[in-house]
Amino acid sequence: MNVEAITIVFCGKKSVRKAERRGGFTLIEVLVVISIISILMGILLPVLGRARRQARNIIGMSNQREIINALNSFAFDNDEKYPESVATIGVLDIHWHWHEPIKMTGNESLSPQRHRAMSEYLKGYIKEAKIMYCPNAPRKYKYLQEAWEAGDEWNNPDTAPMRDPVSGTYCFWWNYIGWLGEDEPLFRGPTGPVTGRGASKLLVTCYFGYGHWRSPESFGSCQRFKGARVTPETYVSSAYWSQRRDANGGKPDVKLTAGYTDGHVETFNSLETVELRVSKTADGSVPYPDGIGSGIFYVPKNGSP
Repeated sequence: MNVEAITIVFCGKKSVRKAERRGGFTLIEVLVVISIISILMGILLPVLGRARRQARNIIGMSNQREIINALNSFAFDNDEKYPESVATIGVLDIHWHWHEPIKMTGNESLSPQRHRAMSEYLKGYIKEAKIMYCPNAPRKYKYLQEAWEAGDEWNNPDTAPMRDPVSGTYCFWWNYIGWLGEDEPLFRGPTGPVTGRGASKLLVTCYFGYGHWRSPESFGSCQRFKGARVTPETYVSSAYWSQRRDANGGKPDVKLTAGYTDGHVETFNSLETVELRVSKTADGSVPYPDGIGSGIFYVPKNGSP
C-alpha cells in the first residue's frame, strides 16, 4: 500500500470529503462560469454575424465585377456589342414582349439567332453559375449549375418535358428596355461598353422590387432586410427575402450593389431608387398594369438615363 492510500485510510471520511471538495467546482463557481460564457457569446455572436454578412457582401461585389468583365470580354469578341437580353417571352422577333429582368433562361428563343439562355452567350467566360447568384439570398436555385450548363436545352427534370425558364437573384440590364413613367424617358440598358446617348451604363444590380406575383403587396430583395421572411424557390425561380408593405407605405431600408459598364461596382440604398415596370410591348412604351406580372423593379437613380 502506497503513502497516498495509507493517508486516505487513516484520515477518515471527513478529510476525504475535504479533499474531494478542493478538486472540483462549487455550484456558485459553475454558475459564474456559465454567466461569463453567456455574456461573451452575446457579445461575439452579433460580431460574427456582421463579419459573415460583410464577407458575403464582398463576394457579391466580386460576382458583379466578374459579370462585368465577362460582358466586356464578350463585347470585345463581338463588335463591341453585349449579348441580347433573355428577359423576354415570345417565339418570333415580331411577336414578343418583355419579362422580368432577373431572367437567366427565358421561356423560348425569339429566333434561331437569339438564345433563350444567358449562358449560351456567357458560359465561355463564366464557368460557375454561382457567379450569377447573390450570396445574400436565402437559398440558391436547386438546378442553378445544371441550367447554366444546359443553356438553350435546359429542361427541369422535375417538370419535364416542359421547357421551364429560370429566374435568379440579380437583375441583368444590358439590352433591356423598361418603363419608368409617363413623364420619364424609357430605361434603355447598355448595348456595349461604350453606350449611345440616352442609354444607361447600368449592367447588373441586386434584385429589389415590389408586388411580384410570388409575394403580392410585398417588397422583395436578394438582400436581407429588417422583418423579411423567405419567399421559397419554385421550379422556375430562386428564393428571396420579402416583407409586406407596412402602414406608412415606405420602402424598407436595404443596402444593395450595382455594377456599371466601366467596371466599377458600388453600393446604393433602396431609398435612392426609381421605379421601373416591365413592359408588355417590345418598344417598352406600355407597362403591365398593377397586380399583373412581375411587379415593380427598382433601379438606382444614377442608373436611369
